[in-house]
Amino acid sequence: MEGYVALIILILLIIGLIRCICIVPQANAWVVEFLGQYKATWEAGLHIKIPFFYKVVKRVSLKEQVADFEPQPVITKDNVTMMVDSVVFFEVFNAKMFSYGVERPIAAIENLSATTLRNIIGSMTLDETLTSRDSINGQITSILDDATDKWGIKVNRVEVKNIQPPRSIQDAMEKQMRAEREKREAILTAEGKKQSAITLAEGEKEAAILRADAVKEQRIREAEGEAQALLAVQRAQAESIRLINEANPSGQYLKLKQYEAAAQMANGQATKIVVPTDIANLAGTVGVLSEVAKGTQAAKVTAE
Repeated sequence: MEGYVALIILILLIIGLIRCICIVPQANAWVVEFLGQYKATWEAGLHIKIPFFYKVVKRVSLKEQVADFEPQPVITKDNVTMMVDSVVFFEVFNAKMFSYGVERPIAAIENLSATTLRNIIGSMTLDETLTSRDSINGQITSILDDATDKWGIKVNRVEVKNIQPPRSIQDAMEKQMRAEREKREAILTAEGKKQSAITLAEGEKEAAILRADAVKEQRIREAEGEAQALLAVQRAQAESIRLINEANPSGQYLKLKQYEAAAQMANGQATKIVVPTDIANLAGTVGVLSEVAKGTQAAKVTAE
């Protein structure tokens, strides 16, 4: 019988010793009290607890934590009531201050966040609130971080997750956005038409310039051709005169040429040709006169 009692006592002692061994996980801290007073903060690792004297009163996680708070009614500077909810990212850097600094730390952070949010947004208009989230986040983070230092909490950042104005304000904003989009569309359409008209006008201008250049080039070439042709004719006439002068023509031949020139001046349309007397007296010109008369539609030849 005594052996069984001793075995039971031994088992109880082993169980007691096992229960006195405490292993704190990584990224955790345990706050230990001795007879109701703070004794120590156990970091990660193996620790021995004295039964009935040591008591673990708080197991604190040192990881970064996220607190997502419910939307809070906030009134802006221009008296618009809207619902704003925020998310707070924080971590505990001092387990003792976290345990003894404030009752229900998460609730304290929530209330402090809501109060700070109301103060900041209350000094801003609706448009400023909607366009200044980064500024709001920075201000709340700074204020909460300073206020929670004595609680052993470090606030890393605060994000305003959602800003929900009243439905009437949302409808007005949607109409404004729609009008703004339509305005931009009209401006872009007008700019496109303007650019198209400018491009078309520039194209027509370049085409007109090219046509004018082409006409100019054509006229220049025609003028150059006419000038070259006229020069060739003049050169031929000069050569003809030179050859005639070298041949030393008689006076009768020259008078005959004068008569041919006069006939060419009539161009077959004159009704009367005046011929010098000395030309008319030439015996060899009778045949020529008859041919000329036929070409001029029986023109009347008068000798003077």
